[in-house]
Amino acid sequence: MSEWLQKQWFCKSVWHALLLPLALIYLGLTHLRKLLYKLNVFKSYALPVPVIVVGNISVGGTGKTPAVIYMAQQLKLAGYRPGIVSRGYGRSNSLVQAVSCGSAPDQVGDEPLLIAMRTACPVFVGNDRVAAGMDLLKEHPEVNVIISDDGLQHYRLKRFLELAVVDGDRGFGNGFLIPAGPLRESVARLSLVDAIIVNGNAAALKHVPNKNSFSMRLLGETFFSLDGKQNKSAAYFKKKKLAAVAGIGNPDRFFGYLRMMSLDFQSQAFPDHHLFCLEDFTPFKGKTILMTEKDAVKCQSFAVDDIWMLPVDAMIEPGLMKIILDKLTRI
Repeated sequence: MSEWLQKQWFCKSVWHALLLPLALIYLGLTHLRKLLYKLNVFKSYALPVPVIVVGNISVGGTGKTPAVIYMAQQLKLAGYRPGIVSRGYGRSNSLVQAVSCGSAPDQVGDEPLLIAMRTACPVFVGNDRVAAGMDLLKEHPEVNVIISDDGLQHYRLKRFLELAVVDGDRGFGNGFLIPAGPLRESVARLSLVDAIIVNGNAAALKHVPNKNSFSMRLLGETFFSLDGKQNKSAAYFKKKKLAAVAGIGNPDRFFGYLRMMSLDFQSQAFPDHHLFCLEDFTPFKGKTILMTEKDAVKCQSFAVDDIWMLPVDAMIEPGLMKIILDKLTRI
């Protein structure tokens, strides 16, 4: 049902006659919720350090995780000591907990685990990001800025800066709100954020309602074995029988990137945040398997040969960090 529904988000059909009334109810509830926060019926809480929210208005697959990693790395280069909070989507509990490189992905979530491994920053997860932030600062008092991975709609946490990541290739789908479309909030919400990061098609910059819009590209050239001990270029895989698997929000982006590297492969998409098991790889026996780094963190314990991951790095126009650092220096 979920896969069918997501396909409807990128078209307009007779089904939307049934789904649009539900989308209108969702719109009403989101406006009511924001009003209750504005009237202070629902309380918002500020952390002792500035909070930068990196979120989106669409469901899944915009490239938010690479943007968070980029932001943390750039802040460290500028002399800041960032920490990161996240909900940890798909994990088996809702408790606040620290994320380490040895954490189990089903306990902390695949994205926070990847962020912790790539940034070496303190990372805490919890449904309540205020509590996660407070616990992070208690254990790491040296942290002087917090990045909230997602949370654009988590109004309980007050924010110093809001950044929204937009998928430049898929845009806003059919433009409808959940469940008729992929939008959590209307496109007008983008006019209120401090800056927009457009992942992919730079032409989409013309259609976002914000003067502070910056393009982002995801770049990766080297594949690493699952244990991280070997690395190979794309040329190594061109004469191999390949299978590419992806359990991310937009698997077509990964498959398309592999095709740009002139690789020929059997592709298999899994649901976003899919927790891989050995049986998932049975259909690809005798083939070299390629996957994303986000998926690879969930497969570290598998004794499966010939699995390779492709790490990618976000490249964002430099003007974005100027906006962020200028605002931070004015505190």
